[in-house]
Amino acid sequence: MERMKLACAAVALIGIGSDAIAQSHPLTTGMTCAEARGLLAAHGAIVLNTGPTTYERYVSSSGYCGINELSGPVWVPTQDIRLCPIGGRCVPVGRGDRS
Repeated sequence: MERMKLACAAVALIGIGSDAIAQSHPLTTGMTCAEARGLLAAHGAIVLNTGPTTYERYVSSSGYCGINELSGPVWVPTQDIRLCPIGGRCVPVGRGDRS
């Protein structure tokens, strides 16, 4: 019986934690394009929600990307502009076709 209580408590805590994580990122559709761009500029790299269940990591430059990655342009929906040019998203560097 004690194990069952412990298991239920663990499941409840995991559920609470995952809801908090999912809601912790700013929502781009709740801010203007200038606000979204300013937020990214202030942090350099940030995870933003672009909808109720969608999110992405955005960067202000390739300096925030990993090895073999570069920043590629990306647009997000905001309160005032449907496709706001927020900055970049890290994308793998292709080797190209040399055949």
